[in-house]
Parts: sequence; structure tokens; C-alpha cells
Amino acid sequence: MSKILIIEDEASIRRVLKKIISEENDAYNVEEAEDGLLGIEMIKNNDYDLVLCDIKMPKMDGVEVLEKAKKIKPEIPIVMISGHGDLDTAVNTMRLGAFDYISKPPDLNRLLNTVRNALDKKVLIVENKRLKKKVSKNYEMIGESDAISHIKDIIEKVAATDARVLITGPNGTGKELVAHWLHEKSDRVKAPMIEVNCAAIPSELIESELFGHVKGSFTGANKDRAGKFEAANKGTIFLDEIGDMSLSAQAKVLRALQENRISRVGSDKDIKVNVRVVAATNKDLKKEIAEGRFREDLYHRLAVILIKVPALNDRREDIPLLVDFFSKKISEEQGNPKKTFSDDAIELLQQYDWTGNIRELRNVVERLIILGEKQVSSSDVKLFASK
Repeated sequence: MSKILIIEDEASIRRVLKKIISEENDAYNVEEAEDGLLGIEMIKNNDYDLVLCDIKMPKMDGVEVLEKAKKIKPEIPIVMISGHGDLDTAVNTMRLGAFDYISKPPDLNRLLNTVRNALDKKVLIVENKRLKKKVSKNYEMIGESDAISHIKDIIEKVAATDARVLITGPNGTGKELVAHWLHEKSDRVKAPMIEVNCAAIPSELIESELFGHVKGSFTGANKDRAGKFEAANKGTIFLDEIGDMSLSAQAKVLRALQENRISRVGSDKDIKVNVRVVAATNKDLKKEIAEGRFREDLYHRLAVILIKVPALNDRREDIPLLVDFFSKKISEEQGNPKKTFSDDAIELLQQYDWTGNIRELRNVVERLIILGEKQVSSSDVKLFASK
């Protein structure tokens, strides 16, 4: 059932609008507010699928209602009701986020078409939000510790923006998962996320890998080739281990961030790109800057949002959840029944020094599932998880 609110100070107009809309569809539940102040309170306390709001009202006019409502519940479509003298204001409200406007007295077909279209938009907005929250199970961030909850909160706030993000933390902590969450919860999710491991590419090839090259630009360049930035156009590029990137490549990345343009190796032609950059490193970049191995201006371009992923030893309370998750996932992959872990086994795993972080824990859980009994005990942990 669609819930609709009419904010209108003229009782006769409210009655007409409510009658027309209610008779159109039994699934429309129409409520009324006689002024803007009451309307805002009702919006705060209820989940409406559509609001129709008059422009000229006492106490609080429709423009102010629109601005406040958009801050409180930005997903609600708001249709403005305008008198003949309010047309310019009504058009201006479209710039402020109004879905549409209708004139007094309302035309039946125009009103009902506007209502239907606005409700359809609300459905799409809700579905889009649901899909963004439904991150692929391959990239779930498991944990309820304060540190992980904080990271999830940051992702929720920044994913929909194009703000660049720098992810730091030791190896094996899940920096890649954070990058994937950012992409999958963003408006760029339909475009690709291209991953580049800067540490795995020889320094003499990193520029070609990132920006592409033209035929004949160096030995072995037998044809033109697009780089990762072009491949990630309209999507996200994830520069993993960016602390290992050469200074010359850093300079080109800086230019790409400043100008949204790149040029292939051996070419003077600029190529415009629309890419969100997410980077990660296990290094202390401020120390790298001090020692001349990393550009300070690039650091500040990348670290608009800084996310620090904690070591597993700093979030031991998440180990029971991680063990359960890995146990289920590994058992499904191997086609075997899920094995349980005794309380003593979990407690012992929580006491370990996890120098390899999440990656090491997953390997240990897989080993225990393969070699342990139906229920993994503390003795199994001592036998198969020893270092």
C-alpha cells in the first residue's frame, strides 16, 4: 500500500486531492496536514511514498518544507502544488529537488499521472538502495567489533560519492574487501572495478599497465593497448599496494587525478577518463614521503577519506564470527557438511598471535576442516593449527 501525504492549508483543496487520489486506487492511503509545520512532523514520524505540498502556506511555506523534507527523507518524491502566481517558484523548486509540480485547480489526468510516476520513482529508489546494500557474498566484511562497525559506517557515508579513498593496514587484513564494498555500494557498480597490484608489476611496465601504450613506444609494444584507467572508465580503479609504485608513475597518476585525463606511453594525445580511485597500502606513506619514496601531493590527493583496517589481533572478538563464516563457506565449496568448533577451540584460536591476519585464519580453518573431527576441538587446534 502506498502512503501519500497532502500538505495544504486550504481544506477544500485537500478534500479534492484526497478524493481524486483515493478513488484512483484502493491501495493509496492518503493522509493530510493543514500546514508545513505539521507536515514536517508527520514526515519525520512516518514513511511516506509521496508528498504533495502547497507552496503558499502560513507558518512554513512549501519551499521551506521541501528543503527540510529533503534533508530528513531525501528519497521521498515531493510534488509541489502551485497557484497561478506561484509558477516561477514552482519551477525553482524543481532545482531544489521537487519531483514535479501541479497547478490549481488540479487537472485530473495530470494529477494522477504525476502521482503514478512519482510512486514508480520511489519504488526504483528503494530497490536501488536495497541492491546497493546487498553486497556480493564474495566480499562480505565479517565482524561486529567497534573497528569494523566504524569502517562499515564510513563506507555507507562515502560509497555513493566520488571521494577518493586510501585504505591502510597490514597484509591479510581485508583491504581488498573494503575496496569492493565501496564499489558495490556506489553508483558505479554497473561499471567495472579494475584491480591493479602495483607491487606485482615491474617498475618499467607499471606506466604501460596503468595508462596503456601505442605501437612502437618500447621494445615489445607491437600494437596499441589501452591501460587500466581506460578499462575502468565510469567505474572504479583499485590501486593495491600503491606504496610500491615508482615515482614516475606516481607523477602520471597525480595528473590523472588532477585533470581526469591520461596519455598512453609514447603518445601526446590526451584521453579523458571518469574513474573513481581507491588505493591501498601496507606501508606508512608518511614515512615513505619523508624518505623521498612517495609524493606528498599524491598522498593528499588519494587520502580524501582514510580507512584504517585493523590487524586481527586488534579485533579478536570477531574471530568466532569469522570462524563460523569460513567454516560454512569452505564446507560449501568442498561439498561437505559444515563442521562446528567447540567453545574451547574458539577460545584457543582467539589466543593465537595472528601475524598473517584474516588470510592466515582462513587457512587454519580450512586445515582444521579437512583434518579435524566432525566437531573441531581444542586438541585439533593444538595439533593442526600450531605454527
